[in-house]
Amino acid sequence: MSADDRVFARYVALGDSQTEGLNDGDDVLGYRGWADRLAERLATAAPDFRYANLAVRGRLAHQVRAGQLAAAVGLRPDLATVLAGMNDLIRPRCDPAAVAAEVERMFAGLTGIGATVVTVALPDPARLVPAAKPLSARVTDFNARVRAAAARHGVLVVDLSAYPVCTDPRLWSTDRLHLNALGHARLSDAVAHTLGLPGSDDSWSIPLAPQEKPVPWRRAATELSWAAGFLGPWLGRRLLGRSSGDGRTAKRPELAPVSPR
Repeated sequence: MSADDRVFARYVALGDSQTEGLNDGDDVLGYRGWADRLAERLATAAPDFRYANLAVRGRLAHQVRAGQLAAAVGLRPDLATVLAGMNDLIRPRCDPAAVAAEVERMFAGLTGIGATVVTVALPDPARLVPAAKPLSARVTDFNARVRAAAARHGVLVVDLSAYPVCTDPRLWSTDRLHLNALGHARLSDAVAHTLGLPGSDDSWSIPLAPQEKPVPWRRAATELSWAAGFLGPWLGRRLLGRSSGDGRTAKRPELAPVSPR
């Protein structure tokens, strides 16, 4: 069977807030996100398709591995996605090698049961947040290690660092850490294209129409607003030892049917 003919019946998503679906929806009506969008697409090709999303916001890579891998393996997926590491990389003290090793353990566990696994190389955060320039080398290091681990285990990689559109602010929420609805749609399309799903193509990587750059004073005001609305609260949680995922559990812990939207 060729990649274009492949039909997946059991999809499990592992990760943090990006895979949970923040900010594609809200806490009242629920979050959709790129993984849900991908599952909806897969469900149209397989009558008995089932989907589980084990992701929980705020989780570090070792927490994703410790809290989600065994459950994912137990669900016996034929497709799994792993997106983790950004919550580690934005912390002041981080060892990219150790974070990538946690991700590789998930690759090994999932490919070991015969699942097709897809992961993501992260975009350069400095292209979204100028103050994040010191993180660029760290993310580059992490991505290289993830690509190498993926090659060792036969894991497919969606390389968001290779396409300028992936750091277009119009694909990101105001916190610049989470994709918005358009960004989640693009990432879902990117994974579908990487899997070679019928009807998928590379249109997800096409840049958006050019827009006029803001004047310096407006750019400065935007940076101040971001610092007050996101950076300050984030630092406050770190000082108090809290996480946005405290008390939260996976939104779809078991394999269940999907109703396409």
